[in-house]
Amino acid sequence: MIQWPDDIWQKLGELLTYNPKAPLIFSSGLFLFLFAGFTFFYMMMRRQLTLRLIYVLLFSLYFYYLSSGMYFLVLLFVATSDYFIGRALGPERSHGRRKALVALSVVINLGLLCYFKYTNFFIGLVNDISGHHFLDFKNIFLPVGVSFFVFQSMSYTIDLYRRRIEPLHNWLDYAFYLSFFPGLVAGPIVRARDFIPQIRQKPLTVSRQMFGAGMFLIISGLFKKAIISDYISLNFVDRIFDNPLLYTGFENLMGVYGYAMQIYCDFSGYSDMAIGIALLLGFWFPRNFDSPYKSATITEFWRRWHISLSTWLKDYLYISLGGNRKGKLRTYVNLMITMLLGGLWHGAAMKFILWGGLHGVALAIHKFFMNLFPNAFKPQGDMMPRWRRIIGIVVTFHFVCFGWIFFRAKDMATAKNVISQIFTDFNISLIPDVVYGYIAVFSLILVGYVLHFVSTRTENVVAQRVIRMPLWGFALVTTGLIWIVMQIKSSGIQPFIYFQF
Repeated sequence: MIQWPDDIWQKLGELLTYNPKAPLIFSSGLFLFLFAGFTFFYMMMRRQLTLRLIYVLLFSLYFYYLSSGMYFLVLLFVATSDYFIGRALGPERSHGRRKALVALSVVINLGLLCYFKYTNFFIGLVNDISGHHFLDFKNIFLPVGVSFFVFQSMSYTIDLYRRRIEPLHNWLDYAFYLSFFPGLVAGPIVRARDFIPQIRQKPLTVSRQMFGAGMFLIISGLFKKAIISDYISLNFVDRIFDNPLLYTGFENLMGVYGYAMQIYCDFSGYSDMAIGIALLLGFWFPRNFDSPYKSATITEFWRRWHISLSTWLKDYLYISLGGNRKGKLRTYVNLMITMLLGGLWHGAAMKFILWGGLHGVALAIHKFFMNLFPNAFKPQGDMMPRWRRIIGIVVTFHFVCFGWIFFRAKDMATAKNVISQIFTDFNISLIPDVVYGYIAVFSLILVGYVLHFVSTRTENVVAQRVIRMPLWGFALVTTGLIWIVMQIKSSGIQPFIYFQF
């Protein structure tokens, strides 16, 4: 007879309730366990549409509860608020009423976002400017993914106002759209017009191609996150940025290159897993990354990096400001405003505003030269001669890496120290010893860059071969990957970088 530990129910209860020190993430064993059980019952409901929608909604809310605790109520509030505002935004309403309603939606959503993300930032700003302690700081918890589902909900009401979609007449459909767990906490930001038509498919179908593509994306995402990103972060990058003055200029430079690969593998790894999980459930998400470090211009970089956010900012902020329709000078101003606010979206700190400003200036300069010399400066690098494209990739990559210094550093002083070490303490004679000491880290960084820069054709060939693997092949590869993760894991599961945004 099996003897269960006396405290098994207590431990099980602790495992299945919210733990602020260990929020639920895709690469954790708990999620894999929950997802396996969820999928079993989900597939049994393929023909039961309403039951399936309720089941997924409840699981999504539970998933968010395990990520942010009782703040899942904020998600429900946003879903309910914008659903009823959307109902009132019908095409038969007067223009003035529709304008007031979409403004109400924007105020509610941005109000929530500002409260959770920027209250302490603005309190500190007021105190610094005044030189006095006028306001007290508040310990405000930032719900995971609030920036993503708020932007997603805003896109629904704004598209209704622009008459691009019709309002939903079923709260369950809208709550399902906004809370669908694969993209809930870190994107991609899925537009209502792309996702809502998929909700009421009956019966649910997951083709062999969808299953294979989903498994390929989950495997590649897990490899990027749990093997490359976590390892180089814990064993090298974090050490450099914690105290850059303890390391040589070469180590600081490699720390910057390492962070560029870490944040790409971390965020694109999450996006891959989110898209892959959605495919296994019968839903399509848009691609969120397209080998961004292959970009030969800064404009191309933003068409390849965090595509769902960059297109959201373009469609709902840049174009709303006037885009390029009000003259060249206004275009440059609109680019700057968009990128400054994009930087602020990433975090309530001056370093993020500076990072956004750097990219805004670069985009404006590139746009200026495209207008001045249209034949020489192209928005996309594939329009360039090969030699110019190579130079463009090198220049763009290093500009992006320079921006990552401010993005990653804990404060401006740390960023200054990293840059200072690179340019004033670059001891070439120590490079062999550094490489030998960090051979495993540098090897993984190199693997990441090699895989990133393989040709699109090669990438597609490999992907198709994996997609066509039999089920036992996926089981074997996944088991092997999990074994490798367990072998190299030197600490607990690392949260995804974009959870803080």
